Amino acid sequence: MQLNKKITNYGYFRDTLSGPNIFLRRPHAKDWKEWAELRSDSQSFLRPWEPAWTPRALSRSEFRQRIRQQRRLIDSKQAYPFFIFRKKDNCILGGITISNIQRGVSKSGTIGYWIGEKHSRHGYMKEGLSCVLSFLFSELELHRVQAFCMTKNISSKNLLENLGFRLEGEIRDCLYINDLW
Repeated sequence: MQLNKKITNYGYFRDTLSGPNIFLRRPHAKDWKEWAELRSDSQSFLRPWEPAWTPRALSRSEFRQRIRQQRRLIDSKQAYPFFIFRKKDNCILGGITISNIQRGVSKSGTIGYWIGEKHSRHGYMKEGLSCVLSFLFSELELHRVQAFCMTKNISSKNLLENLGFRLEGEIRDCLYINDLW
């Protein structure tokens, strides 16, 4: 699915994006425990839509390595990862990553996202994606954004459509998810 239009601007401040009920910020090493607990609690919920997890996927060392890799991508302006937090209690809800950022004639990027099972269907991801899309179009000045969505993931498909994305086609064997192409 793809989107190429400007949307509501919830605002951008340094490394933080903010909406009415949530805020997004770049992951920090101190987030590991809460992130790992949420991912662990949501593993069966996320499994159908994500690549297979390694046995060490939730370890502190893997998380720190991920943070280092993300910082390199941020520094090179190729990706921007965010965690989503609920404003009322600073609880981590999920994550959104802008990746594959292309400049020049393309001015495009790809969005990937996940939310913890207990936080799904409360509007948090829609609000988070709205913030990120605003950031992409106003701050990064991208022209086009795409998000891959498995055809069986009706909730994600509906979310993207509600945000203004439109289906452009079906790509077969594009991602290795849950041990299948």
